[in-house]
Amino acid sequence: NEMQVEQVVPVGDHDPAQVDRLICALVQNMSSDNATMAALQKYFTEPSPVRVTQTCPFSSEFKYSGVQTTRSSYVIGAPEFVLRAQAEQFRDQLTAFSEQGRRVLAFAEYGGKLDGKQLTAEVTPLAFVLLSNPIRPEAPATFAYFADNGVEVKVISGDNPVTVSSVAQQAGIAHADQYVDASTLQTPAELAEAVQNYTVFGRVTPAQKKEMVLALKKQGRTVGMTGDGVNDVLALKEADCSVAMASGSDAASQIAQLVLLESDFSKMPAVVREGRRVVNNIERSASLFLVKNIFSFLLAIFSLASFFSYPLRPAQVS
Repeated sequence: NEMQVEQVVPVGDHDPAQVDRLICALVQNMSSDNATMAALQKYFTEPSPVRVTQTCPFSSEFKYSGVQTTRSSYVIGAPEFVLRAQAEQFRDQLTAFSEQGRRVLAFAEYGGKLDGKQLTAEVTPLAFVLLSNPIRPEAPATFAYFADNGVEVKVISGDNPVTVSSVAQQAGIAHADQYVDASTLQTPAELAEAVQNYTVFGRVTPAQKKEMVLALKKQGRTVGMTGDGVNDVLALKEADCSVAMASGSDAASQIAQLVLLESDFSKMPAVVREGRRVVNNIERSASLFLVKNIFSFLLAIFSLASFFSYPLRPAQVS
């Protein structure tokens, strides 16, 4: 279902009201081109007196977005990428949130200048934003259908692997407890081995999504890829069958072979059945035409050998 903000947890003795105003200033100056930012904008709606002088859009590679104000710079994103070494101080708290299936974003004040690249300057944690993405009631039945039909499901996401694993288990995906942090996979060989052995992948970059699709194809698999964001475009392009959600980015919809207009993955079994019906009808028609052609060919040879006129007219043959 639609992602939503559940709670804002201030860090230390920072004023919650001031933290909310700063987050409002950040999210209201960003485009809602992904589900996370759309959820933040829906939650943080109060006008903010903080004046923003520069924006830094979300980076799929470095997992953060930010703004420059007249006072300082502020960033929001994955705790491991925003807080870096400081994330270890909050490990137990972050793990507890993730095990509950909560997506955690760290909001912090940044001591350097935002340039869209990896954060290197000192940060001051201000709050953690907890988001949830409730599972649709029909999701378990959908994944059970694919499991019964011999389809192996891999979940790839830019979120924390513990969070993704928890949500995947709620959706009834087989072996969802087997997860790995893709940021630890440094070589193509490690990535190929992980794709074969794990089901859930967290902290995946757009380039890694593409490499995962290619690795599965090299292993002899037929790969179907679903996605809705710009960061999925590379993988969608390489997949044997690409499926996009209409509610996602225009780039994903343009590159995909199939677009789910209702953005409902539970429609996929019906799509598969319709595809099988088309293939079966083509096979039946092909067999009829093959029999007709063989019959016409043998009759032509018989006519030539017997010096008889060909007994059928073109209309009768067709």
